[in-house]
Amino acid sequence: MADAYILGIESSCDETAAAVVRSGEKLISNVVASQIATHQPYGGVVPELASREHLRAIVPVVRKALADAEQSYQSVDALAVTQGPGLAGALLVGISYAKALAYALDKPLIAVNHLEGHIHAVLLEERQKGNHELNFPVLALVVSGGHTHLYLAAQQYQSWVYENIGHTRDDAAGEAFDKVAKLLGLGYPGGPVIDRLSTHGDSSAVKFSLPQIKHPDRNEKSKSSDDVPRLRFDFSFSGIKTAVLRYVETHAMQPAVNARRKALAGIAKPKVEDYLANCDEQTLDLIASFQHSVVEDLVTKTLAAARAYEVATLFVTGGVAANNELRQHFEQSAAQEGIPVYFPSLPLSTDNAAMIAAAAYPKFLARDFAAMDFSAEAGLALSGLKSR
Repeated sequence: MADAYILGIESSCDETAAAVVRSGEKLISNVVASQIATHQPYGGVVPELASREHLRAIVPVVRKALADAEQSYQSVDALAVTQGPGLAGALLVGISYAKALAYALDKPLIAVNHLEGHIHAVLLEERQKGNHELNFPVLALVVSGGHTHLYLAAQQYQSWVYENIGHTRDDAAGEAFDKVAKLLGLGYPGGPVIDRLSTHGDSSAVKFSLPQIKHPDRNEKSKSSDDVPRLRFDFSFSGIKTAVLRYVETHAMQPAVNARRKALAGIAKPKVEDYLANCDEQTLDLIASFQHSVVEDLVTKTLAAARAYEVATLFVTGGVAANNELRQHFEQSAAQEGIPVYFPSLPLSTDNAAMIAAAAYPKFLARDFAAMDFSAEAGLALSGLKSR
């Protein structure tokens, strides 16, 4: 069929994004307006402020995405928008705008699951490279912000189907990074800072035990077709966050944390040198050890799941997939297992609209369009359901 240009809109958390993607495999434009400066003083995302910033940014961001793509509102074939999961108020901004555009332009509108978008970010870039051969089953680790999930993915006709075989029981990996960074006076967002500082510390200096989850999740209802519970690989990161807190308390590190927080607050955009100037060896060792333990847990459980379900391909995607140690560890360990592993590029690891437009393309082919009365779903699942 002829090429289809899809305008994607993403507003699930603290980035307002729009992009144009051709036929699910060619990125034409990608614009992201970040809200980091707005939320930094609070050490995390403030939902009400996020919604207000989306309202300010969404029109100019969409206009720029169309201009960069040399497209117009009339020339695109369809619109796609994130339905969830995410912050309800933030999602509503994108959905309301996308609905208004679709109605005014008489264009089809496609509702996309944010987590499916992260999976399709990998597909988008592999297809841009000319890699159209993909061996199934695929195991996707989606590790982004408040999400840490393992999905078995398969293709049925034009659509994708997913089965969740693992998720975090409490804090997600990204949340653990942000909370530990805040605890250590490193500011927000925590993931990139910890990643950069970890290379300056000894990752074996502090011993953290990996969580052993032995009891089933009472909220998990996923079973196979013969009603037998499926083998699961769940995560938990609240324990290591607490362990870091206890280490700070028992080693009398709080005065140094307070001094570091105050020093960095006086610098508009701290550089690595600024962080290093305010971090002693003990703090750097703690940072490196914390990151190493989180990465070890993610890699170990993901590869155990890959062996158990005999997967052919591994995707690692989401904001935490930008972590250098995580990428290196996965590349080395997956190679030893003989499983190819794919990551999105750094710009498409964090929240963006290109992944939303790419995930919308199979739905466009299947004419799986959204009714105008759909709404935001802050807790929208991507588990055991036809991709929709």
